Amino acid sequence: MKRIFVLLALIFAVHVFSQQKSFKIEGSLIAEDTKTPLESATVYLQRVKDSSLVTYTITDKEGKFSLQDKTYDNFLNLFISYVGYSTYSKTIAIDKETINLDPISLKIDNNALDEVVIKATPPITVKKDTLEFNVASFKTKKDANVEDLLKKLPGVEVDATGAITVNGKPVNKILVNGKPFFGDDPTITTRNLTKEIIDKVQITDTKTKAQAFAGEKGDDENKTINLTIKEENNKGVFGRLSAGAGTDERNEFAGLLNLFDNDRRISVLAGGNNINSPNFSFGEIEKMLGGASSISVSSNGNFSINGRSFGGGGQGIITSRNAGANYADVLAKGFDVSSDYFYSRSSSENDSRVERENILPDARFFTNSTSRETSDNDNHRFNAAFDIEVDSTFLINITPSFNYVKNQGFNNRFDETFDENQDLTNQSTFESFSDSEVRRFNTDVDITKRFGNNGSFLKFAFETEFSETDGDEFQISETLITDPNVNDILRNQQITNNSDFNKYRFSSTYRIPLIAKKLFLDAKLSHLSEVRNSQNSTFDFNDATLEYDLFNTDLSSDFKFTNRRTTPSLDLSYRKDKLRVSLEVGYVNRTLENEDALRPTLSAKERFNAIELDGNFNYRFSDKASLYSGYSLSNRPPQLRQLQAFQDVSNPLNIIVGNPELNPSNDYRIYMGFNNFDFQKRTGIFLNLNVSTTQDEIVTRSTVDENFVRTTTYDNVDGNYRIRGGGSYRKSYKVDSLRTIKLNFGFNGGINRRINFNNDVKYASNNTNLGPRFGVTFNWKDVMEITPTYNLSYNTTRFDLADFDNQEFLTHNLRIRTAMFLPKKFEWRNDINYNYNPNVAAGFQKFSWFWNSTLAYTFLKDKATLTLKAYDILNQNTNARRVATADYIQDAQSTVLQQYFMLSFSWKFNSLGSKGKTDSNSFIILD
Repeated sequence: MKRIFVLLALIFAVHVFSQQKSFKIEGSLIAEDTKTPLESATVYLQRVKDSSLVTYTITDKEGKFSLQDKTYDNFLNLFISYVGYSTYSKTIAIDKETINLDPISLKIDNNALDEVVIKATPPITVKKDTLEFNVASFKTKKDANVEDLLKKLPGVEVDATGAITVNGKPVNKILVNGKPFFGDDPTITTRNLTKEIIDKVQITDTKTKAQAFAGEKGDDENKTINLTIKEENNKGVFGRLSAGAGTDERNEFAGLLNLFDNDRRISVLAGGNNINSPNFSFGEIEKMLGGASSISVSSNGNFSINGRSFGGGGQGIITSRNAGANYADVLAKGFDVSSDYFYSRSSSENDSRVERENILPDARFFTNSTSRETSDNDNHRFNAAFDIEVDSTFLINITPSFNYVKNQGFNNRFDETFDENQDLTNQSTFESFSDSEVRRFNTDVDITKRFGNNGSFLKFAFETEFSETDGDEFQISETLITDPNVNDILRNQQITNNSDFNKYRFSSTYRIPLIAKKLFLDAKLSHLSEVRNSQNSTFDFNDATLEYDLFNTDLSSDFKFTNRRTTPSLDLSYRKDKLRVSLEVGYVNRTLENEDALRPTLSAKERFNAIELDGNFNYRFSDKASLYSGYSLSNRPPQLRQLQAFQDVSNPLNIIVGNPELNPSNDYRIYMGFNNFDFQKRTGIFLNLNVSTTQDEIVTRSTVDENFVRTTTYDNVDGNYRIRGGGSYRKSYKVDSLRTIKLNFGFNGGINRRINFNNDVKYASNNTNLGPRFGVTFNWKDVMEITPTYNLSYNTTRFDLADFDNQEFLTHNLRIRTAMFLPKKFEWRNDINYNYNPNVAAGFQKFSWFWNSTLAYTFLKDKATLTLKAYDILNQNTNARRVATADYIQDAQSTVLQQYFMLSFSWKFNSLGSKGKTDSNSFIILD
């Protein structure tokens, strides 16, 4: 009977699919008033029965469009919309495979002001610099969050870690109703705000509020997302609670509470785990896998998002606790405020093993290291933003922030060095306990005044930063050298560190419109003053007094480093709808001063002058395609440690001596890129190229003596260059109304030439790397989704010294992600990673299968979720890796999170809108 039922179901399915009709509708669009083609008008089809979207496209530069798909319906509703014109609608009979429509004229909407208001919301509306998506037209699973929504939109990509790109460009800021939501962390926002409360999502080039107010261009290389809450959802309470426990004492918990009252928004969150997860997971599935799976690639367990520490300060396995609050409000007309406080605490532990082959021009030597590190870190961070619009032409922005960090750490390390014959030459043991505090306060103030309607403005910007660091460290070390003529070094010391940093930056910009709203001349002046005081006092243990009271001058320092820079500049820019060109020329007057209170003869002061350039070109062929390029020349000063002339012997096996004669470096960079996303063909092509070279680049210059003790200093060199490039091709296929296929091809590669010194021998290394990748996603709506991706990394290094062996490395990575949505209410996801690194040394694991799996069940009207998670099912998680540089090859492996099983429960609540229900949404992308 069961077989008969299955057979009948298959026959029915074949019959149903056979009823689908393929169609192609073609036509053209012109403006009734000008009789010219309308480019980028939205053309879409809806079912007559339920108004659900069938397919959509936009018109090309000749006003032509083509709609291709399959349907069961005999009739479909055709809609065409364009800003400033009345929406066109017509019912189309799907009675043949190719349907040619007569030319269509759109009438001017006499009621239109800035945009057209229509009852039928199109899936895409193209404006001057805006693409607008109707959320209701892009179906997602129940209980979808913002991240799930973004994944459905053309041109938008979201990876497993939550990083978002739009047409190949990264999103580096996310706002809610124009204000920060727990800083700029995208995952707290996109993974915890649900789709149904969102009205619009606006994506623009990243700009400060002062830049947007003044009409300046933003950051072309990055995008900002602003999530607009639906009006009916701006009052109420919503949030989530989650907790989980598992084997090996693994645990996690998280809670998020949001109170919205029109302009006032209050959010509180708390969470913690010991599974190395940097985001707030609510027992959901893919989100629980995203943070932890990356541990298989790197041993570094220190994670932070946009400057905020999520249990940072350590490596290996981390136990973290986090809590925070966010407040946003409109205190009065034109006076907006937002603020957030975040606290994070972490404890980490890590054991590592490193084997390094050191390369000399005429010899080799080998270093083996083992270490154990533990750390405890407390981090408090407060941010605020005050936006005061005095009137429609005058804006003041004030953004203060405060950060306090307290850290305690323990480190135990053992090193041994062998010559080419594997004879021991030296060994050392090192044990330390450290305790430090950092306090940092900074404030940015922007004052912007606009004049008239031609684009003229005057802007002042002030930035201040004050920080203090206090620390104590106790060290016991022993360095033994087998050469009988060299004394062993035994130390028992206390080191106190006191440093402060003061920074002041002032800038002003006056814009002069040469041609109103098109050609502008900006006169700019900026001044920067940075003063860093650093005092390190080392005291040896006194056996007589049993105190650390013997001051060690050789291991102590007392520096004051000053960097002052004044730069006048002129910026000429031209802007039209499709073309943007700008060129800025600045003259840098820099003073570097280094004062040594312990060694006055080593103090130095230098003055430098340099030209800086910044040029940009951006041409938009259409709303689908754009070309951008740029050139920059920037001046970069040496760092304090590179200029300090005293001999730093804190590590007896690696002595560092600064070079006060260093010159600042001049960085030359040329970049270009091409983006093309065709909504009609669901095809995207993204290409980029970056070429840079540096004059007077600062490099290390090391010598190694017969006992393999290294002495390092710094020098300026010419001849270094870097070439980086990459691209991707994406294509979506709609098999039918239920099944889609997405293809993703990509590559990245580069050439890096570096001038190096090794035992005072000057040579060049040429590194070439190439990384092709391929991915495909098959989605069967409400049934399953599978995404296999493959990455290959090929790396070679060539030297112009005959005594150096050329290096070649090849690594493979295969990742398969699957999701099953049957039976109803269940969701089963798998994340399988295969890593193969054939080049690591003997004793290190060359390959591993890393498999995570989750099974979730939703109940209580989709408000509750029970999740069973299995992490590292095959118990093969590893982070063995090989690194090759100009003078060493290193294999390393350290502590990673390994197999565990966890059961989690998540519950959400929502009183927004009418019983938490909402109607159709809109989604906007600004480009």
